[in-house]
Amino acid sequence: MINKVLVVNSGSSSLKFMLFDMKGEKMLAKGLVERIGSPNANLVYSRAGGAKSNSAVSAPDHAAALKAVLAVLVSPDRGVIASLGEVDAIGHRVLHGAEVFKDSVKVDKPVLAKIKKLVPYGPLHMPANIGGIEACMRILPKVPNVAVFDTAFHQTMPPCAAQYALQPKYYKKYGIRKYGFHGTSHKYIVQAAAKWLRKPVSRVNLVTCHLGNGSSISAVKGGKVLDTSMGLTPLAGLVMGTRCGDVDPAVVFSIAKLEGLDADRLDRLLNKESGLQGVTGVAGGDMRDICARAAKGDEACRLALEMFGHRAAFYVGGYNTLVGGADAIVFTGGIGENSSDGREQIMKRLSALGVKIDKKANAKIHGETGLVSTRDSKIPCVVIPTNEELMIARETFRLA
Repeated sequence: MINKVLVVNSGSSSLKFMLFDMKGEKMLAKGLVERIGSPNANLVYSRAGGAKSNSAVSAPDHAAALKAVLAVLVSPDRGVIASLGEVDAIGHRVLHGAEVFKDSVKVDKPVLAKIKKLVPYGPLHMPANIGGIEACMRILPKVPNVAVFDTAFHQTMPPCAAQYALQPKYYKKYGIRKYGFHGTSHKYIVQAAAKWLRKPVSRVNLVTCHLGNGSSISAVKGGKVLDTSMGLTPLAGLVMGTRCGDVDPAVVFSIAKLEGLDADRLDRLLNKESGLQGVTGVAGGDMRDICARAAKGDEACRLALEMFGHRAAFYVGGYNTLVGGADAIVFTGGIGENSSDGREQIMKRLSALGVKIDKKANAKIHGETGLVSTRDSKIPCVVIPTNEELMIARETFRLA
């Protein structure tokens, strides 16, 4: 019987975790080991309803970081379980499943070997994801591991949406196509929105907007993804914190020639130095700072907000058409849940769809579920906080 599920999200120098009791889906503890590989590694930890604590740990690699996590979970003064024997299964966020994994999967050695072959699809994230799985398999060898892929939920896209208008050899030989990301978040939101609408998942048509430093929008028909704004990589689609989103591909060639930039420098420019940060100069493209500066008359920040809303509304309108009319437009993610200005920039451009903003409700809602459109809006716009960790725990519980 599976009761307690540990969720692990391994980054290049971090390891995030949450422990769930699946009886009632209660989060027991959560935290983060940061600066893995440095002498200044730190463990941030809190129990449900408790205050955060910080403590220095020795974490030269992900295995050592995991040991520090497990030690605090069973510690007499700060722990939430009596022994590691209470950990029944471990779920892992894995960036890319390509076309090999169209659903979450229980990990054994052959599966892990297949995941390792997908590293070229996500060379920055996949090695860390794999490192987390290997550490868990080594330290807790009897506990089942489940890989939950960011790309899996989007694998219902038809070829007309998933494939690019390129010569077929690039898809057949190299797997170059649209995969989409944030799939775990979009899947959670679809289930939560179906519950909010009081409809079966198989009957809901939605436009789901995961808006944060990285942002994506998905068209969901009958509970399945028809299209999504990110592509082969998370660079495509919306104007994001530091990513440019959609641009004319010839722009890249022009900048390369004008500035004499190689592929690596271009990659950094488009992914790390563009988007809201590139337009405004605000570090990280933080929406809170941009909104505050725009309110004080900063023209670059005002323009960035307009660009953000314009691009997002373009996708929402198109995706509403694809799903045959959405039952709801859902906002989630750091910006979607907390930025009333960011939501308004999108909704005010959707009047042709019959969307009407409830300005009082929109100004009030931060981080909780609630309607931000008027009752007579043709399409309801609702904020629903995402919970990717719980979705990973649910997938792990289902398979383990």
